[in-house]
Amino acid sequence: MVVPYKHEPFTDFTKEENRKAYKDALKKVGNELGKEYPLVIGGERVYTDEKLTSVNPSKHEQVIGHVSSATKEHVDKAMDAALKAYKEWRKFTAEERAEVMFKAAAITRRRKHELSALMSYEAGKPWGQSDADTAEGIDFMEYYGRQMIELGKGKKIEERPFEKNIYFYQPMGPGVTIPPWNFAFAIVAGTTVAPLVAGNPVLLKPSENTPVIAYKLVEILEEAGLPKGVLNFIPGDPAEIGDYLVDHPQTHFVNFTGSVNTGTRINKRAAEVHEGQKHIKRVVAEMGGKDTVVVDDDADTDMAAAAIVKSAFGFQGQKCSAGSRAVIHEDMYDEVLEKAIKLTKEINVGNPAEEDVYMGAVINQKQFNRIKGYIETGKNEGKLVQGGETDDSKGYFIHPTIFSEVDPEATIMQEEIFGPVVGFAKAKDFDEMLDIANNTDYGLTGAVITNKREHLNRAKYEFHVGNLYFNRDCTGAIVGYHPFGGFKMSGTDAKAGGPDYLLNFLEPKMVSETL
Repeated sequence: MVVPYKHEPFTDFTKEENRKAYKDALKKVGNELGKEYPLVIGGERVYTDEKLTSVNPSKHEQVIGHVSSATKEHVDKAMDAALKAYKEWRKFTAEERAEVMFKAAAITRRRKHELSALMSYEAGKPWGQSDADTAEGIDFMEYYGRQMIELGKGKKIEERPFEKNIYFYQPMGPGVTIPPWNFAFAIVAGTTVAPLVAGNPVLLKPSENTPVIAYKLVEILEEAGLPKGVLNFIPGDPAEIGDYLVDHPQTHFVNFTGSVNTGTRINKRAAEVHEGQKHIKRVVAEMGGKDTVVVDDDADTDMAAAAIVKSAFGFQGQKCSAGSRAVIHEDMYDEVLEKAIKLTKEINVGNPAEEDVYMGAVINQKQFNRIKGYIETGKNEGKLVQGGETDDSKGYFIHPTIFSEVDPEATIMQEEIFGPVVGFAKAKDFDEMLDIANNTDYGLTGAVITNKREHLNRAKYEFHVGNLYFNRDCTGAIVGYHPFGGFKMSGTDAKAGGPDYLLNFLEPKMVSETL
């Protein structure tokens, strides 16, 4: 019997035994750096001459691993393997497929610190953030397994006296998963195991920034009993294989998390029917955000400042849910800003693979340059009141940065920065706060800090985001508790970690028999 779902608890790093365990994991992972990792096609390990070299963003001379890079020919072989595996995998019952996920969750749980420590190296992720990342991956396996068991029962539909009607769900066929680097285990796991547990083989193309941790997921699922060919690991240069994966006539779905530009490109290309294609491709896309913390005129200013800082600077602001805008009632503005600056001054920045810090480095040189450019823009659009320091000599470090007195239409208030930068803007009343909160192309997350029930009730319907939080920060969704996905240009609002997410990878079928 499957016990009710509860999310994986986070590790308490105030306890010395947990700190020691994590340090031991860091040491263990550190002794294994620099290895070569293959493609996995049809269960076979394939090494290629071309490699993706993964480095520690907080110490960019430190190589995490060399991962084989796939070509179009490898994609074809992986799709052939997936099609072959599909014939049997689709016949597994929902319970049998869920059992693989439950076993994978148990294996991940046993290796939790090791996987989290690897993310501290490969993604520059601080201890608590890495631990939460691994926990979320476990949650996806556990939650989607249970959801599939329920969906496997089908749905009740009406019948007339002379007929027997059944309504059930079946898998679609092979598809492609293209996850990002920022949740290097959680989103990789979630976007992969959802279509898998639904009965679909997957071609997994991880980010070229974090392919080693993605390979570990493949190992875990294999150990849990996933048949050969059901999951094929094909990291590679997006310019080489990205479009090819989307365009392939046997691709039934594309599960993507990343930028708006790439997501809209995928959506457009997937709409074209290619020779040999006999189905309409589905696209699930989560494409970012420009998220706002709204602070009302009666708010607890300590709560507000803490919510803004946590939303803006958790994992260096490299979350689509990061709160990069604070919109504050003019009567509370100065006090909240002062308290936020004070909290930000306490943030320590360093290498998470060596010490327990609040912030590590941003992921790579390209992102470093991009964020640095936004900071320079911000100096012309507002007042730099905290941070702004950058240093890429040893790692891609950007200190937490606050701009005040920023116009809501300014560049840094409209474009997704994906770094530790937040802009503060004033508003005269709640109407103006909501107007500003809704004035971007995005609609992913948001937060409202207020004690006024009428304002919360208004925000519930008038703040146009997919995930809205009251009297807390605007990031940190929990699988099964806060189904995640946004409106507008934030994506297709598929609600990852929610009760209907698996329907994106299933085909409902009705069978009627005349008696």
